[in-house]
Amino acid sequence: MNRRYFTGLLSTFPFFSTLSGIAAPPTTPAPAADDRAYWLRMLLKVADPVVVALSEGRLKTTMPVESVKGQEEGRKKVSHLEAIGRTVAGLAPWLELAPDETEEGKLRKKYLLLTQKAIANAVNPQSPDYLNFSQGGQPLVDAAFLAHGLLRSPKQLWGGLDKTAQTNVIRALEATRVIKPGYSNWLLFSAMVEAALLRFTGYGDEMRMDYAIKQHLAWYKGDGIYGDGPDFHWDNYNSYVIQPMLLDVVKTLVEANKSDKALYETILRRARRYAEVQERLIGTDGSFAAFGRSLAYRCGAFQLLAQAGLQQFLPAELPAGQVRSALTAVIRRTMEAPGTFDKQGWLQIGLCGHQPSIGETYISTGSLYLCSVAFLPLGLPATDTFWSGPATDWTAKKIWSGQDIKVDHAIRG
Repeated sequence: MNRRYFTGLLSTFPFFSTLSGIAAPPTTPAPAADDRAYWLRMLLKVADPVVVALSEGRLKTTMPVESVKGQEEGRKKVSHLEAIGRTVAGLAPWLELAPDETEEGKLRKKYLLLTQKAIANAVNPQSPDYLNFSQGGQPLVDAAFLAHGLLRSPKQLWGGLDKTAQTNVIRALEATRVIKPGYSNWLLFSAMVEAALLRFTGYGDEMRMDYAIKQHLAWYKGDGIYGDGPDFHWDNYNSYVIQPMLLDVVKTLVEANKSDKALYETILRRARRYAEVQERLIGTDGSFAAFGRSLAYRCGAFQLLAQAGLQQFLPAELPAGQVRSALTAVIRRTMEAPGTFDKQGWLQIGLCGHQPSIGETYISTGSLYLCSVAFLPLGLPATDTFWSGPATDWTAKKIWSGQDIKVDHAIRG
């Protein structure tokens, strides 16, 4: 599918006529009723270059690999799997809604087929875009993000793959077992791969899952925060990786009758508190304190809050419309700055625009697609209160406009 065809396709859907990413997103806030259309427009602006190129077997030849000077060759070996794994992790819940006869539903059908073809090419040894799942350490990370995406769309995305593609996906995930994870959040990458294998084949290495879970329980620091390893790291990895993956690994085990539901409830209670903390971190203009590493993941820093919306475990103190409004502000603040995308529509390194020096040595173009996980609530139907509820000031806007709000409280255990 070329860009001209893509533009023509979208023109057949008037409600989504600016979804392609060729046109820039609006610079003024949309009414609350338009939030979903805006989110979808932006998600597809992010995802389109990746899934279209990979579905056509030309991701390696067309995706630029921007990285820290001197790291380009090394990142070319891993950046393409980063791009599709992270894109699928965020796109999958929307695809799971399934096609229907609405304009959005027809568009969803097109992207479901594109994404299935992209995944099939990524794991096909005969494809020019066959990706690296076993050489070096990085492939474990992005196989895990891909696995997480498949768990988020088990019926439509995974179920829609043909038997050959499913077999190749399983082989690719199993190939990551040669990679030894670090003693940190990386344990959860191995656990997530095994959780997907358990879900889709009936067998996953329970030792890898159990070890990752027990270590993170031991690393819990209190008030909804886990250490990244034995030490506390002041960064966003509780949201990028730790809590979303911990929740869904344990949930998968519970559903397979291989874990105690009480464990899931403990992890869920901590995640609910962390979601509350995340919402309070969002400033009045959608900005947030830029601390810690991996800032180039932009709005992906709020994956846990987005997952709380998707899985409907938001604290009672956070109405869905308030969270939607807060996340909309973050998406606008991090995705609309000039330089966020290059002239061909690929993401560039930065938090607010193009800021190459923000990138660590492990950051490259493919890494940036973790921003897609901020859009998880698109997996809820448009009729859900997350989308239909009234737009509401988030906590920072309430406080700094002089509104009276309830006091905040920590949790124990």
